[in-house]
Parts: sequence; C-alpha cells; structure tokens
Amino acid sequence: MKGCYILLGLTFFISCISESGTSGQGQNSGTAVKIIGSITRISNEIDSLLPADARIEVLADGHEWTEGPLWIERENLLLFSDIPRNAVYSWKEGIGVSEFLNPSGYTGELERGGEPGANGLLLDSQGRLVLCQHGDRQIGRLISEWNQPEPQFETIVNTFNGKRFNSPNDAVYNPAGDLYFTDPPYGLEGNINDPAKELDFQGVFLVKKGESKAQLLVDSLTRPNGIAFSPGGNTLYIANSDPQKACWIAYDVDDAGLSNGRIFYDATDRVGEEKGLPDGLKVHSSGVVFATGPGGIWIFSPEGKVLGKIKTGEATANCTFDTNEKNLYITADMYLLRVRMK
Repeated sequence: MKGCYILLGLTFFISCISESGTSGQGQNSGTAVKIIGSITRISNEIDSLLPADARIEVLADGHEWTEGPLWIERENLLLFSDIPRNAVYSWKEGIGVSEFLNPSGYTGELERGGEPGANGLLLDSQGRLVLCQHGDRQIGRLISEWNQPEPQFETIVNTFNGKRFNSPNDAVYNPAGDLYFTDPPYGLEGNINDPAKELDFQGVFLVKKGESKAQLLVDSLTRPNGIAFSPGGNTLYIANSDPQKACWIAYDVDDAGLSNGRIFYDATDRVGEEKGLPDGLKVHSSGVVFATGPGGIWIFSPEGKVLGKIKTGEATANCTFDTNEKNLYITADMYLLRVRMK
C-alpha cells in the first residue's frame, strides 16, 4: 500500500516508497518499508511459522534477475546472485546492498548473452563459498579471502563422462558432505537448442565428499532446478521447472543413490495463471517445505499438503532462512524480499 494516513493530526507513513524503489538500499529501522504482495493462510498449521502480522518487505529492487540467496552467519549478511549481471551481491541490515563479486559465473573473455552469472550459492564444510556457475558450466569454489573477494575460482566438477555440463543451477550438501546438484540448460545462450550443449539430457548429479567425479542420479527430469534435503537428509526434493510438467518430486535417499521417486505436488494447472514456475526451495527444520512456484512461495507440509502461500506477485526464483530461522529471504525477479518468521 502507498500513501499516508492522517490520524489525530499526526501523519503516519506506511510503505510510501515509490514503485521504482532504491536499488542497493537496505531498509533501516525507523524508515518506511515498502510492502508488496500478500500472504494466504490455508491451514492454521502455518501459524506456528508465520506471525499474524507477517508481510513481504522489499529490501532492494532494480536488479535484473535475482537468485541463489545464502545467509552467511559469521558475517551476519545475505549473499544473492544477479545472473544476467554476472555478479553476486551482499545485503546487510542497516547498510543495504553492495556488489560482492563480479564476475561470478562466467570468466571467459568472449562477449556472451543469456544468463552467464552464478545461480545457486552454498557453503562447504569449511565455510568456503561454492557457486553454480552458469557461464563456466561448472560447480566452482571461491578461493579468495572473504574480506577482499576477487573472482578467483577452483573447479569442483565440470564434466560427466568427459562431456561438459549444461549449466549447474542449484546444489546442496547432505549431512555427510556429499554434493548434489541439478543441471538444466538455462545458462546456455541457446538454452535447450544451444549447439554447445554436450549432454543430451538434463541431469541430477552427485559428487561424493573428497572426490572430483560426478555420478549421475537422475536423467528423466525435463528441467531439474531447485534441490533441498529434508531434516536428517532422508528425502531429497527437486523442483522441475518445465511449464508442461511443473512439479516437485521427492526421492528417498539411500546408499545406492535415489529411489522411490514420486510426485510431491503437481502445479502444472497453475502455470500461466500466475507468474513463475517451480524453482528454488528450502526446507524448514520442522520439515515444512518453502518452494517457489506460480505466484510466489508455496508452503507445504512434509506430506505435500499446501499450508499457505507467500504471494509476491512476481516470478519468484529462490528463498533461504537466516540463523535460527527468524527471517525468510526471497529473490523474486528484480527484488530481494524478506518475511519475518516466528
């Protein structure tokens, strides 16, 4: 809502920041906060997670396409990607947004278009930044210092059976330190029809801790995208961002890999009604799944029951929690957003 209300001769400002916003500016306490969208409560089970007055705050806008939010506890800040800009940004309360790393996903010298930057971001067991690098078509690790980040990377993995990946998109470590990641074609300039595409499928892969060779886990998903484990790591959730089969799939995790793949929730009939597709997702310590999809964030019980929705009104890419799950951070189109939690 925009505008000001007059009450007993006093003027109170509520969300009266202009629609253009201020890219790179964080919201400080005591200043007006821009609010967008709405929150729909379908089940009262959601009340234990979101307070009654929860709302969607705009922390920054004016980006091209935000992705990969990652909370860095030791620095008390959030990192997120802007894929078309080939950059990673940081956001900190009271300071706002600053460029953290550029380039982030494509380090080549030839000009290229498309989505070259880093997508998913995560930390390894030693607290080092790991990036799904679209343009370089690899999972890379930042090797420069946090206080002076430079675009210096080492390759964790970049091929399967001698063929280059499409464009690693999102990744997650299991409790044992094994790396699981998805590899759709979105980072290729020509997408699925790019002549540089070397794999004839879109895969889900595993790199065991201490190894540098990828194992193929799934090759049957048309657009594997977001990926996250249940608490304890017994279930792996994967988003499929294909408009013709827009769904989330759940797999059992065992020593042999993944088994018992089943549809967790199918949202294909909602595609086109609202902006967005199944994309990034995170799992709360309670087991509740927060998954981006048509309209914003879908909130699921571990059994796949829809508990509610955080309706951003924008194509929504990903989300993450901070320490102690006090806040949910959301990347949606040009925005960085926040929803305060219980």
